[in-house]
Amino acid sequence: MTAGADFLSAQGTGQTWKEALDSLLPALRGANSDHQLGLIYMTPHYATHSAEIEAALGQATGVPHWVGTVGYGTIGTDAATGDFAENFGTPSLSVMLCPFQNDGFRVFSGLRGESDRISAQYSDWLSSDVPPVVLAHGDPGNGLLGGLMDDIVQETDGFLIGGLSAAQGPGSQIADGPDGQGLSGALLSLAHIPLQTALSQGCSPIGPAHTITNAQDHVILELNGRPALEVFKEDIGEILARDLNRCAGYIFAALPVEGSDLGDYTVRNLVAIDPHQGAVAIAAHLNPGDRVMFCRRDPTTAVSDMRRMLSELKSRTGKQPIRGGVYVSCAARGPNQFSDPSQETQLIAEALGTFPITGFFANGEFCRDRLYAYTGVLTLFL
Repeated sequence: MTAGADFLSAQGTGQTWKEALDSLLPALRGANSDHQLGLIYMTPHYATHSAEIEAALGQATGVPHWVGTVGYGTIGTDAATGDFAENFGTPSLSVMLCPFQNDGFRVFSGLRGESDRISAQYSDWLSSDVPPVVLAHGDPGNGLLGGLMDDIVQETDGFLIGGLSAAQGPGSQIADGPDGQGLSGALLSLAHIPLQTALSQGCSPIGPAHTITNAQDHVILELNGRPALEVFKEDIGEILARDLNRCAGYIFAALPVEGSDLGDYTVRNLVAIDPHQGAVAIAAHLNPGDRVMFCRRDPTTAVSDMRRMLSELKSRTGKQPIRGGVYVSCAARGPNQFSDPSQETQLIAEALGTFPITGFFANGEFCRDRLYAYTGVLTLFL
């Protein structure tokens, strides 16, 4: 990363992508040859014009490399006020120019099937002793995505950030040109780009972890040797147990991350409840011996956990100035979870101050080596 060079960020809105671009370009006038990588996030309104947007930004700023994707909403720096801003459901475009040197990153694309390997593209660059951070964007329509994530983590020994696009197919991602249908993004060298990242949960456990003693694919038949539904009802309490329909959108399953010393877990949706079999089905493949908890989606505890995450990041960054950031939040958060539609970025500003930022509301969030849901993942460049 070029010492002393500034990150530049701006978010614009408009009925057309050209209007949005025109509204944010004045904030990017400081672009120079130090800025070798740009990040682009847009709402679905502009998705069919991703190639034109990338080309126009490249021409206006001189930045040669671009990665990005389509989100349900965008997160960025308001081009008019300079404040953090979240746009959800309205047409918007968020851009950040990064002062990364060419040897500090590599753009990758085209990872769609089992035979695609990141090492085939960048084996020499990956030979460094310092594992990269992998800023990745994934197509939710690719059924092999879990395997692609595993492969890229194993091949690079890297740390995943980013998330799933709000759109599918060609053009839903940007990686030095239109991409989609798999994984694309940028490998970031920690030897050249110092950063910190952390995750905040949006759902909180309501009971202990249970051991699955009988399961068929995604259907839990027994927990701790008892009918799964019986254990589920005990955890959710008598009021909800009397009307299980009230659990929809409020109660979820959580799979503990084995080996985590922070009590980490990934949240998965409840798919069905079968009173006749006493079974509970969730959106994950399960095996006997796996562990599961039940959790609730709770705005109050989500705010509390976000404050915890921000306090942790503030402690880890110490007195180092924050030069830029990327925030990826679940589409079920934002205005769908919090009373204030910009509460997440307000909390970031209160804890860490303002700095150039970009990001998007995702279909699922990447952190470490996993796909999460209902979380927010903040990455800070130092």
